[in-house]
Amino acid sequence: MHPTETIAEAPARDGPPPVGDLFVELSAGLADSEDLEALLKRFLEPVLRLAGAKAGAVRALSEDGTHMRLVGSVGLPQEIVWAERSVDRHCGVCGEAADHGALVSAGDLAPCMQRSHGDFFTHDCKRLLAVPLRHRDHLLGIYNLFFDNDAEPGPEIAAVLRSVGELLGLALHNARLEREHLRAAVLHERQMLAGDVHDAVAQTLYYMKMRLPLLHDAIVQHDDQHALKYHADLRQAVSDAHASLREILTHYRTRMNPQGLLHAVRALQAGYRERTGIELVLDLRVADLCLTVDQELQVFHIVQESLANVSKHSGARRAVVRIEAGAQQLEILIEDDGEGLRPGLGGGNEPHFGLEIMRERAQRLGGSLNLQTRKEGGTRVHLRMPYAGSEASLPS
Repeated sequence: MHPTETIAEAPARDGPPPVGDLFVELSAGLADSEDLEALLKRFLEPVLRLAGAKAGAVRALSEDGTHMRLVGSVGLPQEIVWAERSVDRHCGVCGEAADHGALVSAGDLAPCMQRSHGDFFTHDCKRLLAVPLRHRDHLLGIYNLFFDNDAEPGPEIAAVLRSVGELLGLALHNARLEREHLRAAVLHERQMLAGDVHDAVAQTLYYMKMRLPLLHDAIVQHDDQHALKYHADLRQAVSDAHASLREILTHYRTRMNPQGLLHAVRALQAGYRERTGIELVLDLRVADLCLTVDQELQVFHIVQESLANVSKHSGARRAVVRIEAGAQQLEILIEDDGEGLRPGLGGGNEPHFGLEIMRERAQRLGGSLNLQTRKEGGTRVHLRMPYAGSEASLPS
């Protein structure tokens, strides 16, 4: 046999494979494990026993496709783990398996010996097997088996190892999707936080910046009357900025009530009048809602932001939150009897970043958010979103 060559696989046979229990175990691990490294190690251990290998390793392809990073190993000396932590995409037997999409066996381990400083590849490892990790024709990485003899796995074992490679490829694919989802979620939350800070604090700081030169001039000119006025303006602005910042921190620390959206809205009502002096009435025309956790959280933050705007801007004495579910649509209305829309809210010349964030949340729900002045006076925030869940309606 040549030092490096592709291993033929046995044709597929009818009936369950003799290692069916192994695949059941591996498939269950894919569904249950959240720790990728622990999952890969658990996969490797039965595979090593099946193939009669001394050690094993799993390498994930980097996002730019240029290197393969060691993400899990069993039985490798620590110095080898360190030396093999990152290898070139086209390096040696691993590169051949990646390029050809097939199992590749090698007895010439010169590239591996050049990276390591011990005698593992001269005494303890006589042959190396590389198996590609693929998912839907996309290469995700490689897994290696290290043998302390020159024996080759037979065609049936090779077919099993190939199938294991597909399962590991699925695991890496899912882990990559999870990282991308987490990255997008973190970026989205940062953008919302930046918008809230800009809306609530940055404008107040700009006002203070404009007042400082006036205070300076009044002090220089010994104009005590104006100096005291500008000092009072600045003091009030600092107080407002501090209160706004505390409100933002409270908003982002707020956790969704584990009993669901309706309980969370009732909890908002509990202390609203004491905090704001505004009566809050709940008109809940549903007994229960069938929403995902993310949907409930987005709706809750829209209601929370709307009520915060009522307390800060409306001059209202009374606010109402109404939640109503139809056959295909969920509607949430937040109304107040205050002064109506101000410039910058729902159509003025100046942007209102809190409103933009609320609209982004509505879009994430697949719905729409409208803001308008009520004919009776005050403001109405109207959220509409698709709703396919069952609910129990209450009489109007």
